Amino acid sequence: MCTGRIDLSFVLRGFSNGADGVFIGGCHPGECNYMVHGNFHTLSMVHLCRRIMEHIGINPERLRIEWCDAGEGVRFGRIMNEFGSKVKELGPLGEGEGIQDDELKTKLEEVTRLVPYIKMAEKEKLELHLDKVEEYKELYSSDEIDSLLREAPSYYIDPDRCQACGICLKRCPVEAIIGGKNQIHVIDQEKCVKCGTCFETCPPKFGAVTKFSGEPLPPPLPEEERTIDRKRKEK
Repeated sequence: MCTGRIDLSFVLRGFSNGADGVFIGGCHPGECNYMVHGNFHTLSMVHLCRRIMEHIGINPERLRIEWCDAGEGVRFGRIMNEFGSKVKELGPLGEGEGIQDDELKTKLEEVTRLVPYIKMAEKEKLELHLDKVEEYKELYSSDEIDSLLREAPSYYIDPDRCQACGICLKRCPVEAIIGGKNQIHVIDQEKCVKCGTCFETCPPKFGAVTKFSGEPLPPPLPEEERTIDRKRKEK
């Protein structure tokens, strides 16, 4: 369907599943079949993804986007032959970059888990509709992506402030929050995608969710200490 439906995580998943190259083909800019200009969004996403690939050590030439319509079969065939030859020249994923399989898998898993955070941080740029296709190449810099991933925030629920209202638990998109009735909530950092939903939805009168960036988190409250003593809190 529309290339606008292609998420950043789809591309990273392709590499995680062992693809040596990922190709995206769509309508020519300005000729969107659905009149939503999804191909511009995808073009921005591709340049963002290439910078992320560079950051984790994957050759960005393994990802290619081209515009073709139904009447350009010959051109499409030529493009695919060129891309196939380029991927063959680059060699198997990881091997061509000199990265061990386990290390590459870990890097891809870590960055894929950060996709919700990355999309929120780069939301404005991803939604831009620039006049010239070439301008998209300048949207993201290596330094910007390095800083973005290095300073990815973490979130922590302050046990002294949590009232076990359950709002953050219900709204978490990846079920990374552990809690229950009269149970202080705790964030499972292994599942957390750093989207900030808990931070945004925690009622201001509680202010239990704290955002950390570039510093270690306090240790999670032991399970046996998570029960809220309502009578003590009232005093």
